[in-house]
Amino acid sequence: MSTSSKPNRLAKEKSPYLLQHAHNPVNWFPWSDEAFEIAKRDNKPIFLSIGYSTCHWCHVMERESFEDEEVAEVLNRDYVSIKVDREERPDVDHIYMSICQTMTGHGGWPLTILMTPDQKPFFAGTYLPKEQKFGRVGLLELLDKVGTRWKEQHEELVELSEQVLTEHERQDMLAGYRGELDEQSLNKAFHQYSHTFDKEYGGFGEAPKFPSPHNLSFLLRYAQHTGNQQALEMAEKTLDAMYRGGIYDHVGMGFSRYAVDEKWLVPHFEKMLYDNALLAIAYIEAWQMTGKELYRQIAEQIFTYISRDMTDAGGAFYSAEDADSEGEEGRFYVWNETEIRAVLGDRDAAFFNDLYGITPYGNFEGHNIPNLIDINLEAYGNKHDLTKQELEDRVRELREKLFVAREKRVHPHKDDKILTSWNGLMIAALAKAGQAFGDVTYTEQAQKAESFLWSHLRRADGRLLARYRDGEAAYPGYLDDYAFYVWGLIELYQATFDVQYLQRALTLNQDMIHLFWDEERHGLFFYGKDSEQLIAKPKEIYDGAIPSGNSIAAHNFVRLARLTGESRLEDYAAKQFKAFGGMVSHYPPGYSALLSSLLYATGTTKEIVIVGQRDDPQTLQFIRAIQAGFRPNTVVIVKDEGQPAIVDIVPYIRDYKLVNGKPGVYVCEHFACQAPVVTLDDLKALLN
Repeated sequence: MSTSSKPNRLAKEKSPYLLQHAHNPVNWFPWSDEAFEIAKRDNKPIFLSIGYSTCHWCHVMERESFEDEEVAEVLNRDYVSIKVDREERPDVDHIYMSICQTMTGHGGWPLTILMTPDQKPFFAGTYLPKEQKFGRVGLLELLDKVGTRWKEQHEELVELSEQVLTEHERQDMLAGYRGELDEQSLNKAFHQYSHTFDKEYGGFGEAPKFPSPHNLSFLLRYAQHTGNQQALEMAEKTLDAMYRGGIYDHVGMGFSRYAVDEKWLVPHFEKMLYDNALLAIAYIEAWQMTGKELYRQIAEQIFTYISRDMTDAGGAFYSAEDADSEGEEGRFYVWNETEIRAVLGDRDAAFFNDLYGITPYGNFEGHNIPNLIDINLEAYGNKHDLTKQELEDRVRELREKLFVAREKRVHPHKDDKILTSWNGLMIAALAKAGQAFGDVTYTEQAQKAESFLWSHLRRADGRLLARYRDGEAAYPGYLDDYAFYVWGLIELYQATFDVQYLQRALTLNQDMIHLFWDEERHGLFFYGKDSEQLIAKPKEIYDGAIPSGNSIAAHNFVRLARLTGESRLEDYAAKQFKAFGGMVSHYPPGYSALLSSLLYATGTTKEIVIVGQRDDPQTLQFIRAIQAGFRPNTVVIVKDEGQPAIVDIVPYIRDYKLVNGKPGVYVCEHFACQAPVVTLDDLKALLN
């Protein structure tokens, strides 16, 4: 193993992932015209490696192969090698990951692609060991064979790449077939969730288990829409089980990316901004729906973690924290009995260990992941003669001591780039918390992050950019950047009723339509018409770890239409439902965020206009009464004479007036408007 002291071309990049490879002996290029021109000039195939900086198997492959002189020699001799950060170039990643899944039936990172100089792939795989191992082809063997074949049977590989691309285009066409989405689609999704639901441990399907919080948000909406108690129970069981498991960091707060086992005990230890944003939203909504204080506490603990560890000085949010530290997965997070006793002392250690499942033998490779999977908290409090509050206080004190001790360990690498899309999700989460909990602290955090995006992640012409790091904003924004940021802006308007957020949401939404909308077949492309045009132009609709940009855009279209009275926006959502309906109807649970949008578009909705000064105590009472409850199909507008601009954006409220000089609330439900009310009791009666 050897790491070159001489930097390669990646040393000039900003991506933490590319910089991790800047001293490999491999002669890496970033994705660039230069790389493809050299490949064409020298008639060499391209070795494309896609990953991200907090990816465990990316680190393993680097240590085994990309730091290795023998591998580097073959790559430098026979290939042009390109490194891509999937979080900076999700367009490139999306296309080649989709091709990998078409060719192999699975995907993941690191993604390994061999392709022609004109970007057409003929081999796709994920992690490859240096030498053949456990039935996986060895990288050296593969590179040697393909290198020889490229020189001797070059035309065969080119022909294979054409076949791969043709098949991928065929799959894309199948995925885009049209159909209707209706109540049956919603019911089918629920029945399929109930079929795969794990009654014992929560979640869906077998290990590994991913949080996929948008599935839970859909189930909460479905439960409210239909009165189906089972949908609520599945969501709650999963939310409870994830929090109890080791996927939740009981010492430092925040959630890991997924669990490798059915009980949610053993996480893949990396923490992603998007998971924590979407999970916070799910817990906030569960609190609004059930009133269970635990859900509020979990959401607030997520925000404590984000504020403490994942927030830039300018107020925006970092991307991720690694699973590995000191070259070992999970080392930062696990404990043994002796370490805990050294920090807490014998008596408190016995109490903590008994509660959090810490044993001499460990529950993960000889170490312990603190968890509450097998504990009944009420019974544990009774056993120690502690009230619920006393138990909470004592546990918090012990966790804080362990946290202080853990902070002295070598921390996992933090990917400190700022992504517009993921920041949009966290802004939405914080603004929702500000609304639900009536806590301006969360709203202010969301405002600060939004201000950073508006100032630093827009070009002079207003074009959104995707990534900011080390003083540089780069890459024309993708669909997710627009859709998620607009979501955050809508939530900020709902939290503050500051008209600038609604204006920004409408502006960016219109830009998104201009850049991404497919006039011919409808729906939104993943990258814009002004971006680099790649070998395919995909539309993402599947709601995987993150909801798709199309799903969130559909939701935004409907909400903005209901807020402003601009019905043409709703037409775009209707066209999306039709454009993707055939694909969604095959397996509705894979499209939960789009189905949530459908529930909003077709369900019973409320548009509420409050006329009165924003800071009038009576106006504030009305706002709190509306926001505390779970009302996903409700939008609120405040007509404050001090903000006349709202009438220009929402002309239909021009004639709405104070009622006998007092703040009044106008409630419209399902296209019918009620007489205005002026008392809290009358408003509550209308809301319920």
